[in-house]
Amino acid sequence: MARRDMIDDLVDIRHPLPRAEEMPEGDEDVYTDWSHEVARERDTYERDLRMREEHEEGDWDPLLAEIHTARQEMRAAEERMRMLVAFGREFIKPQPYQLKQLAEATGMSISGTRSSYTVDEVAAVARRIGRQPRFRTDDTGE
Repeated sequence: MARRDMIDDLVDIRHPLPRAEEMPEGDEDVYTDWSHEVARERDTYERDLRMREEHEEGDWDPLLAEIHTARQEMRAAEERMRMLVAFGREFIKPQPYQLKQLAEATGMSISGTRSSYTVDEVAAVARRIGRQPRFRTDDTGE
């Protein structure tokens, strides 16, 4: 049997193999499709890591590279969440989503939700959806 290395372990962490017990009974076709998709993702990911290991100059470390990637993904998810909250508060008409609803969805406090986005994020949402935010007549937050 071939010796396992860190890349093999990173593949298992990043793209775990599906377990049959995770699928509801009677969904064998879905499980098969899911398994094939995960196998393709695992192969692509492993090939990418091995190519980088072979061609990167210096002290490239696959674990540190994966941690860096995870951090970038977290930042992107946080930015997307701020933009979604901004959309829910500033663009939904006639009434915005209540802070309480958004706080529950984000896992933040109401006050944290209120201050979770900036005018820059509101502007970014406006650019992406092609319309301006609704006009607020008050600043009560509800």
